[in-house]
Amino acid sequence: MSWSDAVRWREKQKGAVVFTNGVFDLLHAGHIDLLTAARALGDRLIVALNSDSSVRRLKGPARPVRSEADRAYVVAALEAVNAVTVFDQDTPLEIVLALRPDVLVKGGDYSLDTIVGRREVESWGGRVHVVPLTAGQSTTRIIEALRAGS
Repeated sequence: MSWSDAVRWREKQKGAVVFTNGVFDLLHAGHIDLLTAARALGDRLIVALNSDSSVRRLKGPARPVRSEADRAYVVAALEAVNAVTVFDQDTPLEIVLALRPDVLVKGGDYSLDTIVGRREVESWGGRVHVVPLTAGQSTTRIIEALRAGS
């Protein structure tokens, strides 16, 4: 959904809204574990996906592998996910401020000190949670294995 649709959706929600963000390029078990854990922390889960141009700026010209439309479609189809939006900035701060989630979740490759939006979410009484990484799961590793022919 568009940002304005996401904000309207957020305003209608009862209970705790959980927010997470990322590329979610080649969906793997680690992504599913993160999204399932995030959803368990509240009543609704909204996922903000980096746009294709944002991914290229952050990860280089070979990424993303899948288009933002494809990535959004797949993530939105997951049972744990209630809504998906796309952001074009290099960080999710603007969309976090627009949505004002009750819970902000990131994967274990982040620490509380490195999570963008943490201070803001905590300032309005929200919580921030880090979900441990699932061992052996990495989009970069999957791409490298595919390129090597494994």
